[in-house]
Amino acid sequence: MKVAFATQDLQRIDAHFGWAKNLVIYDLTPEGWTLDRVESFEGDLKEDGDEDKLAPKLAALQGVAILVVAAIGGSGAARVVAQNIHPMKVAEPEPIEAMLERLREVLRGTPPPWLRKVMARTDRDFDFEEEEA
Repeated sequence: MKVAFATQDLQRIDAHFGWAKNLVIYDLTPEGWTLDRVESFEGDLKEDGDEDKLAPKLAALQGVAILVVAAIGGSGAARVVAQNIHPMKVAEPEPIEAMLERLREVLRGTPPPWLRKVMARTDRDFDFEEEEA
């Protein structure tokens, strides 16, 4: 599944979704992760009040299952959820790789119901049926 992180420095989850300079998107599996792409929005942060600054970010999230941010407004969260993306907020800035490792460990174990639902939507390779002995 694809996981996106709102970041200013490309290393930490340290940005509000609407003001993030970058979205870093990884492919995550129970075995590990690989960088899929980096979407930068340096020029898109300036607006005169008529533009929708979230539109390019929402477009960049195509195919993403989880969005991890430092903060997100209510309307931004609603628009993310409307695209079937699960937003997650961190309490303090933290390294992207630390979050990837925690998510990977959850995938390897018994994911909580919300994550099972996300995984079922994004990848048919995840099988949660109990194996017969």
